[in-house]
Amino acid sequence: MKATNLKVLVLGYGAREHALAWKLAQSPRVSQMFVAPGNAGTAEIASNVPISDENVPALVAFARRERIDLTVVGTNDPLALGVVDAFTAEGLAIFGPSQAAAQLEASKAFAKAFMVRHDIPTPAFQTFSDFAEASAFLDTLPENKKLVVKLSGLGKMGMGVSVCDTREEAREAARFYLQGDFFEHSGEKIVIEERAFGPEVSVFALSDGTDARFLMAVRDHKRIYDGDDGPNTGGMGAYGPPPDVDLAMVDRVMQTVIRPTIHAMAADGRPYVGVLYAGLMLTAHGEVVLEFNCRFSNPEALVIMSLLESDLVDLIEACLDGRLAQADIRMRPGAAAAVVIASPEYPSDHVVLGLPIRGIRRLACSQTVNLFHHGTKLVDDEYVTARGRVLALAAVGDDLSHALERVYNGVRKISFEGAQYRTDIGLLVR
Repeated sequence: MKATNLKVLVLGYGAREHALAWKLAQSPRVSQMFVAPGNAGTAEIASNVPISDENVPALVAFARRERIDLTVVGTNDPLALGVVDAFTAEGLAIFGPSQAAAQLEASKAFAKAFMVRHDIPTPAFQTFSDFAEASAFLDTLPENKKLVVKLSGLGKMGMGVSVCDTREEAREAARFYLQGDFFEHSGEKIVIEERAFGPEVSVFALSDGTDARFLMAVRDHKRIYDGDDGPNTGGMGAYGPPPDVDLAMVDRVMQTVIRPTIHAMAADGRPYVGVLYAGLMLTAHGEVVLEFNCRFSNPEALVIMSLLESDLVDLIEACLDGRLAQADIRMRPGAAAAVVIASPEYPSDHVVLGLPIRGIRRLACSQTVNLFHHGTKLVDDEYVTARGRVLALAAVGDDLSHALERVYNGVRKISFEGAQYRTDIGLLVR
């Protein structure tokens, strides 16, 4: 018999964690929800806990004190810090990969070497920790060689990836990552990768450590401006399922990427339990993996949670108990879309914060749009902006066009000085 009256804790602060808490709270098995540290939106559906999601000892102490039955990790940093290992050592149930397994995201150098070793398709690459060696390598390439330069370690706010049209652009990116402001975050390594071309898509799967099952394919938009222009961000919108991704492609990706990854991680002594998403480029020669993420991403999580019909608690427990093969994974028919509203000057270092937000309470009553907070505060009973990305709206529809119509109707009801959002989410295949 399934346990009831569960206390559930979500780790993180953004719209993804708001969406996860929203979905988990729908389970009839859950009696109390907590989010650490949460935001002004999660406070409306859960109890916020004033502990950073990177303060692993304090989180473990809280979970023990409050007798938390299940913890769900939303953000990547706690995984890299070993939060799952710490909770597991205390006998506390937690959903996410171990520190060793989370290296698939925490170290691009590890992930690329892993993919080559296990014949998982990925663009050709070289790894460097010394700028002079990276520069010398670039001198061996044609002047107009198109490349991608990536931090090996975790980037911040969508940063850490430079798409370069020439080797000189690649050289400057390498210099910046290895000798500039990002040096301390890079793990002293960068990856220089051949640039692949084609539409991108993210394939999400669940794993119980021995096998994996497909969850959903989603396409996101990272750049700040319409037309996929401007600098990268943490994500300005997403939609799914993408019309150009069919069941044959999903099956192929599961057989050539997802399952081989899970099986190889187990064989390497790093069994992977949790959510795995493969960021893919759909090239003319087939799908290649650009990156792995070891958790639900943001804003893609909003699309998935909006369409997921299954009880999320049941699915998580199936992963933790090694019985994913018997789990009932159901997605509602139709499509979903999510749009992010960001602060003025985002994603620069000069983001303006503390701006009053209008329309939140009116939109919260909507039956067609879900409003998720990312960076908000409640000051004197008024919501104000508190991060670069402020709010994310998600809607479902009978098809993508219907979902987009609904979500943009909601977006237009929200306003604050200098608010920016993309108007072409779901309209481009990239």
